[in-house]
Amino acid sequence: MCKKEIIRLDAKVEGVISESVFRAVLANGHKLVAFAGRENKERACPIRLGDTIQVRMSPYDMSMGQIVWDSEIEANT
Repeated sequence: MCKKEIIRLDAKVEGVISESVFRAVLANGHKLVAFAGRENKERACPIRLGDTIQVRMSPYDMSMGQIVWDSEIEANT
């Protein structure tokens, strides 16, 4: 069985859909929906328009991505 492929990219928030779901755009202009995972919904509150976030995306569905925080990045390295 293959290892799960995950892509991590920086994105800029350009809209708020709900308290933990945002519209974001990548540096190359690709637009996507960025969301906070279940365990991190309360951490999504300080995210505002224009903020730069890091998203974790699947190569099979590039229309959405999960927001990754610094503590998660450090734990996985």
